Amino acid sequence: MSVMELVERPPVRTQFLVFTLFGDYVIPRGGTIWTSSLLALLGLLGVSERAARSTLSRMSRKGWLTANKHGRRSQYSLTPRGWMLLSQGEQRIFELPFADWDGLWHLVVYSLPERKRRLRHSLRQGLTWLGFGSLSPGTWISPHNRKVEVKNLCNDLKIQEYVELFSATHLGLSQDRELVRHCWDLDDMEIQYRNFLARYQDEFLACKRTEPEALPLSPETCFVRRFWLTHDFQSFPLKDPNLPEALLPVEWIGFTARQLFDNYRRMLADSANRFVDEVIGRENNKSRKIRALAPNQLPGRSLKPGDQEAKTQAGVKAGLFPQERYPGGDDGRAHRAED
Repeated sequence: MSVMELVERPPVRTQFLVFTLFGDYVIPRGGTIWTSSLLALLGLLGVSERAARSTLSRMSRKGWLTANKHGRRSQYSLTPRGWMLLSQGEQRIFELPFADWDGLWHLVVYSLPERKRRLRHSLRQGLTWLGFGSLSPGTWISPHNRKVEVKNLCNDLKIQEYVELFSATHLGLSQDRELVRHCWDLDDMEIQYRNFLARYQDEFLACKRTEPEALPLSPETCFVRRFWLTHDFQSFPLKDPNLPEALLPVEWIGFTARQLFDNYRRMLADSANRFVDEVIGRENNKSRKIRALAPNQLPGRSLKPGDQEAKTQAGVKAGLFPQERYPGGDDGRAHRAED
């Protein structure tokens, strides 16, 4: 992806980028990442170090991330709350197409007093994310049986007494597809899917014409492209309820977009993962070398005068520390660097 493509992108909240990085690359590698590695990956996505650090601090205050200090350096990982939020998102983003529908509609009926309007708004947001559509005020429907998810949502909001769940067959007077048109904006969805295809189809087809092991892209480019592909697709669950084919227009374009997303992600995966392994591996190797130089890692003897300076200078020679960050003082002591 070119620099111009990054420049032309609309503003994106950095916390969404962080969640995507954790879901695609950090969790599969153990769930923790050095701050410097995270900053490096975010930098490739157009996020400045200052903005990245500010976002990481804010996400920690919100209880989504936790930072573990190792001397002057730190690692980030998801908290249980952050992990839950990410897993719920991935469940919807990578949900398989709904093939066999039993004809049942699942209803959520609620009535919250005006003093709880904020909770009512949160409930609507949650139902939208779960793929429900508004049939009428206080009544939402879905062809999916998401009883467990809706109960969890109501428990989290502490509104169980205001909500009832039903499953029913639609007997009329309209047709099921008319219900769909009333509850969801399929025309807008189609426009969004066409925009997605227009953005990615040509580059996907260009890569598809080459041998899988000889992609005409650097590993770094594969990482950037795969990241933005995932990021751009993951907004669709807010719009697309993953309706069964029986309720959709003939040759629904959403299936085409989903297939391109799956195939292109798979095509870029090996090179993208090799690149991330290299970025994370550099920092892990640096960490191991620093531990090897650390005074408390010297078994069997205590430090003698000058040992710490010798270790610091060894680190400079090994390329672990910039020389200017560790100038030797007149008193023979070395200054410590910040992370």
